[in-house]
Amino acid sequence: MKRFFKRFLIVCVALTAALPSWAQLEPVKWTTKVNELETGLYQIVFSAAVDGGWHIYDLGPYELGGPMATSFEFTPDASYTLEGGVYALSEAHREFDPIYEMEIGYYENGVQFAQNVRSEGGAMVAVTADWMACNDTNCVTGDRDFSIAVGAPAAPAAAEATADAAEASEPKITDAASAASGGSLWGYILSAIGWALVALLTPCVFPMIPMTVSFFLKGSGSAAAGRFRALMYGLFIVVLYTVPIGVIILITWLVGGDVVTADIFNWLATHWLPNIIFFAVFMIFAASFFGAFEIVLPEKLVNDSDSKADKKGLAGIFFMALTLVLVSFSCTGPIVGSVLIQSTSGEFWTPIITMFAFSVVFALPFTLFALFPSWLKKLPKSGGWLNSEKVVLGFVELALGLKFLSVADQTYHWGILDREVYLALWIVIFSLLGLYLLGKLRFKHDSEMPYLSVTRLVLSIITFAFVVYMIPGMWGAPLKALSGYMPPMQTQDFVMTAGSGTAAQASSDSAPETGVKYGDVLKLPLGLEGFFDLEQAEAYAAEVDKPLFVDFTGHGCVNCREMESRVWSDPRVLELLRNEYVIVALYADDKLKVDESDWVTTDTGKVLKTLGKINSYYALKTYGVNAQPYYVLQGRDGKPLVEPRGYDLDVDAFVQFLRSGVEAYRNNK
Repeated sequence: MKRFFKRFLIVCVALTAALPSWAQLEPVKWTTKVNELETGLYQIVFSAAVDGGWHIYDLGPYELGGPMATSFEFTPDASYTLEGGVYALSEAHREFDPIYEMEIGYYENGVQFAQNVRSEGGAMVAVTADWMACNDTNCVTGDRDFSIAVGAPAAPAAAEATADAAEASEPKITDAASAASGGSLWGYILSAIGWALVALLTPCVFPMIPMTVSFFLKGSGSAAAGRFRALMYGLFIVVLYTVPIGVIILITWLVGGDVVTADIFNWLATHWLPNIIFFAVFMIFAASFFGAFEIVLPEKLVNDSDSKADKKGLAGIFFMALTLVLVSFSCTGPIVGSVLIQSTSGEFWTPIITMFAFSVVFALPFTLFALFPSWLKKLPKSGGWLNSEKVVLGFVELALGLKFLSVADQTYHWGILDREVYLALWIVIFSLLGLYLLGKLRFKHDSEMPYLSVTRLVLSIITFAFVVYMIPGMWGAPLKALSGYMPPMQTQDFVMTAGSGTAAQASSDSAPETGVKYGDVLKLPLGLEGFFDLEQAEAYAAEVDKPLFVDFTGHGCVNCREMESRVWSDPRVLELLRNEYVIVALYADDKLKVDESDWVTTDTGKVLKTLGKINSYYALKTYGVNAQPYYVLQGRDGKPLVEPRGYDLDVDAFVQFLRSGVEAYRNNK
């Protein structure tokens, strides 16, 4: 079991680390050909050439938790019919995989798949292939759109007409300003600093502070030289945490530009695969913190780094820092992952700055204790309190890990983790944490607790107070302090609206009563009515002669939920939104596949088929932004009435923003 978790963790970490660099990895090359089997019956052959050391999975299918099977999705068309399903022309290598705990099939070097198609007068067959390819360290997913002529190729003109229509429907670029994201960035920085302080108190890191600092002081010729070496040690820790992230993001941006970088960030933050992986990793780390097993990196990797630390000069100091980073991985891994994922909202610099803040605070004690070695005597000794701190962190990991599952649940409309279910799990988790702090629960490595300390008592009071705060949320209380982490209110089945005011529905002419496109799966918060398709919203806004409130949002957007709970819920804001604007919410991460007539072709020729990708492309192409939330007040000409606005919890400023838009709309009549 221990070996299984170690291998699973290594695969997850390797996959997570490789995600931002997928723009460069193309281990699978596709070609197609058509064979005529008989009159009117054709065989389309998809040939995949796989790079050495890589393999691609077979057609599956696999249950949730298995690898991503290769799949082909054909666009229905009256000009042809499919004869059976896709089948493999190559025999897969099959074996039981201990990581997935199931038998899997895969191909190395290359594979051919085929689909039989019947067409009497010729057709253009549109198909999308999705696959996953892996080697010993990385896994990448990919998709490829094909347009394949079978029989007499009479369909290309129609296809070109569809593409031209999609291009003609693309909105014109405006000169809107960038989103105001300063508050969000500072929030990420403060979060990173807080997590760094927590990381310093973990059993993997805390005992190394006096150990490493003492090593530097004893190993140098003078106190001044020891301080210099310790300063460099801290600097190298910062470099090891920050530079790799910056390099990966920079290379991705240089190769693919803003569009590719934004697409990667969006994929990482909203696709079910990385979110399920992150959820699983958090659950595994939580179990490890509770004492179920120990997570360590391969001993050879750590030992090689440690052996090189004996070298003299800066090289030895660098490898000492690398050894610390590797040894502390089992405690800092989930923390670093949480910091990075929270900051990957599409901003180029945000993840880099956030990780820099984390690493500076993390490295600071090593530097300060080297400059003032007498402080070492004042440090508390390692002991049972460190394991207790680790267990507490395990409970926090359980709670935070649910956020990743919630994001996948919201973007794919699974409906398995609605708001009350999420709240119930948090209430149970933090209740158990409170009992642990009181000494009513004990784990494997906990020491005897002869008495309850004041610190534990205070922490248990805070924890149970937090639980009491969450309980009314089961009946629809807004819980504004947690709005960024909870699923949206509209996912809750039971909400007491009597006397709540802000959440109750109110009649208005901001949206028609029926016929809202995508209204069967998407809802606006706080009982507001509106649209989820820009074209439909623009038509209705012109009909009722009102400005348009365009809300670029996302299911996985923490700041969006905070804005809705803390700013939109203000009675002045609600009144303006309900009575003065037509609202349209454009979700940038929704995975709903739209009708073919609504597909959008990008400047590079890629066809966008999901609602989220279409909205994300529109935001980037039109306003140059790929972060949410972003609010645009649009006039009759389709251009912003005032400067667009981003994340900002200043309610008065948001009220003025809305009022200025109404005034500008009236003045432009």
